[in-house]
Amino acid sequence: MILYPAIDLKDGQCVRLLRGEMASATVFNPDPAAQARRFAADGFEWLHLVDLNGAFAGRSVNGAAVAAVRSAVRLHIQLGGGIRDRAAIEHWLALGIDRVVLGTAALHDPELVRGAAADHPGRIAVAVDARHGRVAVAGWTATAAIGVVELARRFEDCGVATMIYTDIARDGALTGVDAAAIAALARQLRLPVIASGGVASLADIAALKAHEADGIAGVICGRALYDGRLDAGAALRLAAAGSPC
Repeated sequence: MILYPAIDLKDGQCVRLLRGEMASATVFNPDPAAQARRFAADGFEWLHLVDLNGAFAGRSVNGAAVAAVRSAVRLHIQLGGGIRDRAAIEHWLALGIDRVVLGTAALHDPELVRGAAADHPGRIAVAVDARHGRVAVAGWTATAAIGVVELARRFEDCGVATMIYTDIARDGALTGVDAAAIAALARQLRLPVIASGGVASLADIAALKAHEADGIAGVICGRALYDGRLDAGAALRLAAAGSPC
């Protein structure tokens, strides 16, 4: 199971939100590239990068910060937030982003996702963010009628690398993960699932690790890493172990 430390970008800084509310932003590092170097030093192999302003604007806003992070580390990077057309996808892949994450586009322009995944197999991810079981888009400001499983199944056969599933009610709240529910979701899909939202301790990593065989391939960690509740080294060892401790 892969651990993805998160760098969320707002106004060029590394922040964390509470349940996706921009007004709740806490700045943890004014220098995202320095934060990326810290995660690299901790031993992480992947980085989850989100342009929060871009998610609301529908276009890249923190592009300079993204480029600085890419130049600063050799980590694999997956990037989401405001990427909604083919030009943006090609731009970021050409810059060296390893995986582009499409959320709003997955709902409103599924053919864009399918075409990009076919042309770049393994380099496109679909983000499915849920509020009360329904898909939220446009920076989580709008909720669609479609369910999580129904949306994800649209992309099971086109080369999409993974589905990133975020439980909005738990995101940034340090309330713990609902590992059983995420595992039940993963069992319904052929896409590997990356869990996001609520990680507060090693117990959450262990709970998700226990369901790795159900299709939980990774977990995104945010606030718990920043405030020291989650020790990076211990979390990485647990995720890499044959079984949870």
